[in-house]
Amino acid sequence: MCRHLLYLGEPQRLSRPLFESPHSLCHQAYQPTDMRKGGTINADGFGVGWYAGDTALRYRRSTPIWSDTDLRHLADNTVASAFLAAIRSATVGMPVTQGASAPFTDGRWLFSLNGRIEGWPHSVAKQASALPVTELMTADAPTDAAFLWTLLRHRLRDNDPVETVRDLVGELAADAPGSRLNLLLTDGTRAIATTWWHALSVRRDPSGVTIASEPLDADAAWQPIGDRQLVTATASEVDISDLHI
Repeated sequence: MCRHLLYLGEPQRLSRPLFESPHSLCHQAYQPTDMRKGGTINADGFGVGWYAGDTALRYRRSTPIWSDTDLRHLADNTVASAFLAAIRSATVGMPVTQGASAPFTDGRWLFSLNGRIEGWPHSVAKQASALPVTELMTADAPTDAAFLWTLLRHRLRDNDPVETVRDLVGELAADAPGSRLNLLLTDGTRAIATTWWHALSVRRDPSGVTIASEPLDADAAWQPIGDRQLVTATASEVDISDLHI
C-alpha cells in the first residue's frame, strides 16, 4: 500500500512533514509502521501538490522520495497553507511510472488513494463502461488508482463531493470485495478522507489540521481513525462519521 498526508492551515514549509518530522513521509517510505500486510516499503514513486492562489501545482516522480534532491530543495523553499503528498508502493503487476504517482489532479482538486481495487480491472468493468472513452484513454496511468481518479473526477463535476466519495467507496466495496479504499481528496479549502481496510490519523492544533496514514510524530494530539469512517475537515474543524455502507 501507499502512504499519504494532507494539511490545511497556517502556511508552512513543505519540508516539515516531508522530511523534518520524526516520522516524516520520507521516513515512512523506507520504515513505515502500519502497512497491514500491504507491503514493506514505499519506494515506487512520490508526489506532492500544493496551491499558489487558485492554481494547484504538482511535483511527482517514479523514484523513491529519499533519492530526489530536487524535491528537498523545492520543499525547503515552498510555503503553502494547503497541500497533499503521497508515496507509492506499487501493486504487483502495475507499472512504476511518474503518471502512476499521486496526487492526481484536475483544476483545484488533488487526490490520492492508499489502497488497491481487488480484481482490477475486471471488477470495475461496470463503472468503466459508464465513462466517456476519451477519459479512459487519457488517464494518467493504467493503474487502479488512476482509474479511480478518472471515475471520481467525472462524478465530481455535477455532484456534492462528500456524497460522491461516499457513494463511490460503497460501489467499489460491493463490486470489488477485499479492496482497500483509503481515499484522500482536497480542493485546497476542505478535505475528504475515508478509511476502508487501512490506517489513518488526524491531528488538529491551533495551526491547522493534518490527515495522514501514519502520525508524523509522537504528539498525543494525533487521533487514530477507525475502519469504515468518513472524515471531512477544514483548517479549523474535523468531522468523523460512519460511512454507512
